[in-house]
Amino acid sequence: MKHDILIIGGGIVGICCAVSALARGLKVHMVEPGEPGQQTSAGNAGIISPWSIAPQATPGIWKKIPGLLMSPARPLSIRPGVWPQMLGWGTRFLANSGNARFRALSQAMAPLNAPCISLFRQHLAAAGENSDLVTDSYYVHVFRDAAKANLKDLEYSVRREAGADITLIGPAELKALEPALGPGFEAAIVIRGQARARSPGRLGQVLAGHAEREGMQLTRARVQELRRQETGWRVETEAGPIEAGNVVMAAGAWSGELLRGIISKLPMVSERGYHGEFPQAGLELNHSVMDVENKVVASSMETGVRIAGTAEFAAIDARPDPKREALFKAQARALCPDIGLGDMRLWMGRRPSLPDSLPALGPVRGQPGLYAAFGHSHYGLMMAPKTGEIIADLLSGRDPGLDLAPYDPLRFS
Repeated sequence: MKHDILIIGGGIVGICCAVSALARGLKVHMVEPGEPGQQTSAGNAGIISPWSIAPQATPGIWKKIPGLLMSPARPLSIRPGVWPQMLGWGTRFLANSGNARFRALSQAMAPLNAPCISLFRQHLAAAGENSDLVTDSYYVHVFRDAAKANLKDLEYSVRREAGADITLIGPAELKALEPALGPGFEAAIVIRGQARARSPGRLGQVLAGHAEREGMQLTRARVQELRRQETGWRVETEAGPIEAGNVVMAAGAWSGELLRGIISKLPMVSERGYHGEFPQAGLELNHSVMDVENKVVASSMETGVRIAGTAEFAAIDARPDPKREALFKAQARALCPDIGLGDMRLWMGRRPSLPDSLPALGPVRGQPGLYAAFGHSHYGLMMAPKTGEIIADLLSGRDPGLDLAPYDPLRFS
């Protein structure tokens, strides 16, 4: 069958591309091996933040990497088999960590994140979802050492310069804000004007269901190959071939392999994140809380308290690290000493990470009808709604009103 638009990948980015395209009257077909929105997109900390505009490569990060690798909390780990790949990726990553480059990347991240709350609520309203699935929230960065809570640090400076409401508070104010936290925190930096998804998985489910009701065709199958033809694209899947005039690659960490031979020198890695969820926590967090020292974020979800984070670089099909269960239990107790740890659920997902913290977004030069919408790294939930709007504008012949050069899928070639 021949289709106008085929979206490869049913994560939150692909779902938002579908919802926005359908709203413009376009016909959409999605191919996704599982249930839309239930893979990597379902496992994040739920933060929906216009102010997540600090790239991962911060100035001076090279000094911190040994400590992150050696820390008992293991906020960063690299499996032995991927070290050769990581050397090239890491060199590019560190090249983006200078002050000027950090600021330039932050400015490129800002327009992708800015409308995330309003667009999600717009999509949910169209889907008839009127619950508190996306609820107002602060992002509370907590510090055991008050001297390390500095509003002049670059990652907070760029947020404040962009208009974020950020304040520094002491232990008494923090206890009033988050009574469930333990007594060991001396300071916190509070970022206001945010929201959080109380169930990222259900958010994807609701929006995917809305897209299907609006006419999106869904094929549940793995994509094996795509290639250009005279009249468009032919995509080979487990369920048979699909032909389309336009293809949107939104397959997350799997996008690079599917584009092998079409985009060369794409330095994207599978950066795995984990979470531990505690359905018997017996307490509630009022906001999303980051333990800055351990690099994990805690949020109250519909199904319990979730502790999410860490960065593990490994082969895309490598097994999860079973030691993470004990680590998450320890980190949960370090944040909230009274938390109930019973029936903990351990989860692992794969972030598609490019070394400059920006996605590959927009038309692929030299490949008519092929559009990139992948590589969102740690920012997929925030950037997904605007990514969908941009892709839908391009597909419908509209000007997205944004310079797409920083996100050029071929910028590394």
